[in-house]
Amino acid sequence: MFKTFLFGLVLGVIAAFAAVYFVPVVDQARENSVITVLPNGGNAESYHINIPMDRVAVGAAEQPVPLPPGIEWPDDFATSSAELYKVRNIHDAVIGVASRVVIDNGDSGNAIEWVMHFPARGSLYVSMRTQVEAGQQRSGAILSGTREFSRLSGEVTEAYVPLEGDDELRRGRIELVSSYRSIVGEES
Repeated sequence: MFKTFLFGLVLGVIAAFAAVYFVPVVDQARENSVITVLPNGGNAESYHINIPMDRVAVGAAEQPVPLPPGIEWPDDFATSSAELYKVRNIHDAVIGVASRVVIDNGDSGNAIEWVMHFPARGSLYVSMRTQVEAGQQRSGAILSGTREFSRLSGEVTEAYVPLEGDDELRRGRIELVSSYRSIVGEES
């Protein structure tokens, strides 16, 4: 009886190791990065967010119905807004998520902060000015990054492009372009 128990135990351990080795728990597909080389050095990547289809959550003081329904935002959230989006590459494949927070700092001015997370690559933290520049876009600096982005510096531009003839539904896309100009800690 004891030999049968040991044989079953050893056989069970071997079967468990074989299952872990041959059957992956998660098979995360990674989209290829679509990177453009800039003429003056550095790289650029373009991302976009389809509005309202890629909007996951929205919180703002003036919003009568929160998204998703039933979510409760804090009472002191009156002077700020937060949004969560799916991020797509130029091939329209979802490659990550991003949060966009608008902060009203009173006398010290407003700020827009993006955190973009790409599961297979890492995260980017960007702080932007709220002033719209030429061509209806904002720009900001990459302040920090993780994994693949940890040693990169540069800037990100944001532009909202409305769909033609769709003023009532407010549909369009947010276009983000990341320009990586240098590697932190190395001379160019």
